[in-house]
Amino acid sequence: MKYSIIRDKTLDFADQGYADLYPNLHKYPATMLPQIGVALLKRLGISSGILLDPYCGSGSSFAAALDVGITQMFGFDLNPLAILITQAKFTKIAPAALDEARQKLREAVFEFVKKEKNLNRLELPNITNIDYWFSPAVAQNLNVLRYFIDQMEDQKIKNFFLVPYAETIRECSYTRNNEFKLYRIKPAEILSFNPDVFSAFFKKLTDSIQIYADYYFPKIQEETHLELRQAPFSAEVNPQQTFDIVLTSPPYGDSRTTVAYGQFSTLANEWLGVNEARKLDNALMGGKRVKRLYNQGVLEQTISQIAQIDEKRALDVSAFYFDLQDSIAQIAPQINPGGNIIYLVGNRTVKGAQLPTDQFIAEQFEQYGFKHQITYERALSSKVMPSQNSPSNQKGAKVNTMLFEYVIICEKDKSAG
Repeated sequence: MKYSIIRDKTLDFADQGYADLYPNLHKYPATMLPQIGVALLKRLGISSGILLDPYCGSGSSFAAALDVGITQMFGFDLNPLAILITQAKFTKIAPAALDEARQKLREAVFEFVKKEKNLNRLELPNITNIDYWFSPAVAQNLNVLRYFIDQMEDQKIKNFFLVPYAETIRECSYTRNNEFKLYRIKPAEILSFNPDVFSAFFKKLTDSIQIYADYYFPKIQEETHLELRQAPFSAEVNPQQTFDIVLTSPPYGDSRTTVAYGQFSTLANEWLGVNEARKLDNALMGGKRVKRLYNQGVLEQTISQIAQIDEKRALDVSAFYFDLQDSIAQIAPQINPGGNIIYLVGNRTVKGAQLPTDQFIAEQFEQYGFKHQITYERALSSKVMPSQNSPSNQKGAKVNTMLFEYVIICEKDKSAG
């Protein structure tokens, strides 16, 4: 069965970025534009109820929800950095309290570094290949910031400060900042790379407080309730908890070959004390290898086509769809009758074959008492992620992976139990 698709140019937001509605506090891969979520929720007439984002990332769906008046929200993500960013944006903190804490931190840090002996008594954290990714001076100064942020007593303010700290870690490291995967800059660039850690951090912190005060704080009401879990949806959700709306943009494929969320976050997560931060990509959807091909429904023909060219690659793709199928099986029963799901996905191309992820999601939800309402096609012009790959691994032989994004809307049967 082919589920209907309508091209909707009003959802393109071609000349707009994330910052046009809700500037982010920290760069994050493949974020959904909040504008899209706002437009879709308004189109469906949704302004209340309990919203779920089972792959919440840095919280775009919650920004959209707040914008239309939704106050009850739940989010799940395996990436500790994603949870931290989302927490900072949607926790109610008086901007004046943030600014006061900023001033105190600044005074404490600069008083501390006046004496060189202070620097030498702080033990560096256990960061993998720390000398490969950071100059000694940068590592030392990051450690000073970490020392003083760790001493903050107000956990909400501390979490907020850790977000610009995480971004400072990335920008002051030897990583290529225009990449999401973990690549080191060229040796010639290292020779002239001498970032000022303290200046970078305090500028980011000041900017973050201003963004929060201007865009997020005014939208967070007293009754706003956001629960976040650093876990897959199925691991920690209360079986008695139900939801009225799912607004989400799940990964488009496994992290190894699409967006490397784990690699992007590795250095920050390690400095933040996350254990086994380098294994995160293996824990995400499609991260665990499987020994059989996905051979059901709308995907069967496409995966078979890939397998004829490269069976190992077809198994990688299958692993992702087995995990996505399991995730949908966990989510669907906990949506209230009459509730809606809104999924934004891209149909990636692997070995020249385009995977119909939009059709797969509609097909899966229909197995659980949902009715496909519509799928909208929008131009993928503003989402930061790889738009090309090299299926043959030959130099220069690249193809477009995604040019469009698809918005799948399904409604659960009102009589469903």
